[in-house]
Amino acid sequence: MHKTPKPISQELLRHAPFTAVGAITGIVVVFLAVQFPQSTSERIFYTLHPIHVLLSALVTAGMYRLHKGKGVSVILIGYIGSIGIATISDSLVPYAGEILLNLPNPGLHIGFIEKWWLVNPLAFLGIAIAYWRPTTKFPHAGHVLLSTWASAFHVIMALGVTVSWISLLIIGLFLFLAVWFPCCLSDIIFPLLFVRGDDTKR
Repeated sequence: MHKTPKPISQELLRHAPFTAVGAITGIVVVFLAVQFPQSTSERIFYTLHPIHVLLSALVTAGMYRLHKGKGVSVILIGYIGSIGIATISDSLVPYAGEILLNLPNPGLHIGFIEKWWLVNPLAFLGIAIAYWRPTTKFPHAGHVLLSTWASAFHVIMALGVTVSWISLLIIGLFLFLAVWFPCCLSDIIFPLLFVRGDDTKR
């Protein structure tokens, strides 16, 4: 039997405290890594982001499969839910923060385009695994931390060699926003939008 999903507002409230803790770890990462060469930060981002996409595809497609999803729809929902939402979380929201903070080197860094040969295959790998062995057991906490740190290194690529405490606090807010709603949306809300009402009650 599947548990009836909680309302979206409850899911967001339930995940907010850990997401806030994750954002604090992101602030620490930014503070410690601000002097990394941009090339190093880019390599780390393009390690964390593809892993985030893989795990997101596993959970998104797995959630849909466990609620009787099948066929091409699993691929479409798994791909959009992982690539689309991970791009919002890891790239678009951090980029908005970089622009608002007027950081020296803002950039979009859209993984499925810039590193299409790496990010897209990992998304499809996650979908394939979820299709045949669907699971949502990967800890949501791990997803949150991966996304937070990927977002943090996206911001670090845009920073100079120093960062003020005010900027760090604002960056922390953007890290929270980058992860909180998108990760809940990817793992829980998005795949269930395509599930028939009677299936969510099984």
